[in-house]
Amino acid sequence: MLKVMPDGDACWAALETRDQAADGTFVYAVRTTGVYCRPSCAARRPRAENVVFYPTCGAAERAGFRPCLRCRPNGPSQQEKDTQAAIAACRLIEEAESLPALAELAAAVGLSPYHFHRVFKSVTGLPPKAYAAAHRAKILRETLPAAETVTAAIYESGFNSSGRFYATAPGVLGMVPTRYRQGGSRTRIHFAAGECSLGSIVVGATEKGICAILFGDDPDALTRDLQDRFPHAELVGDDADFERIVAAVVGLVEQPKIGLDLPLDIRGTAFQQRVWQALREIGVGHTATYAEIAARIGHPKAVRSVARACAANPLAVAIPCHRVVRTDGDLSGYRWGVERKRELLKREAAA
Repeated sequence: MLKVMPDGDACWAALETRDQAADGTFVYAVRTTGVYCRPSCAARRPRAENVVFYPTCGAAERAGFRPCLRCRPNGPSQQEKDTQAAIAACRLIEEAESLPALAELAAAVGLSPYHFHRVFKSVTGLPPKAYAAAHRAKILRETLPAAETVTAAIYESGFNSSGRFYATAPGVLGMVPTRYRQGGSRTRIHFAAGECSLGSIVVGATEKGICAILFGDDPDALTRDLQDRFPHAELVGDDADFERIVAAVVGLVEQPKIGLDLPLDIRGTAFQQRVWQALREIGVGHTATYAEIAARIGHPKAVRSVARACAANPLAVAIPCHRVVRTDGDLSGYRWGVERKRELLKREAAA
């Protein structure tokens, strides 16, 4: 497939800043040296009139240039090497019965412990220990419903002791293990459907707080979505007291400045929780880019992971993922429709 050459001004800007994110998108060649480099090469910056850009290494070599021995543009980039090392470490963590020591993981991928910890966190958005905990939680959620006993699920998920498991289970599952194993059995979720200027809305809440705010065009479909999240839970509707909570949520949609002074039952991975907390810190009438959110939570390279966390947000408006936009100002996607996102931002700008 023909590779399209990026805009020349964009290439020069990437060269000037030694942008690692541009590695693999083009190479630049220097007429006076006969050498071509990747954009992030640490060599002295050449004069603009001596530079030629090429879409691939092959194109540069066919033009008579040879690869730089410093940045080795015809090999994997440092970012690719880091990603490969992190992926290999993830597999080791997932396959191990217990979390390997940091030094052991670092040695397995040929890095020092300090450098490995920094690389792993940069690529995955989490330190190795938190990644292992998230992986155990994932296995636990998958294993618990079908396990013969809770104890069997505990050890199959990689927890070394039942004490540690029961200390962390409520945060991981959102409820006690037995209830989760039964698909939310005996968990009472109050809910109500309503209408607002953005269409239908369904609000659900456990005893801890609001666990779902869903937008759509069909209230029945939204209710089924809530039921699918807790297939055996007891859904309680037509509750006058709870409908007042729905009214408060609708009020937030219509008048963003009033805020929502109600507890939330926020469930997600450690990384999602950090992203969602950062979203809640964006003020009414303001926006932030995915890259800015990634930087705020200390993971500047985890832009895609931030976008996925926004897409997984189950609490529309209360966790304002609609305030996150692309770097170029484009609204990008929105779980409940881009038009709803545009309207929410319009209202907040006028508030």
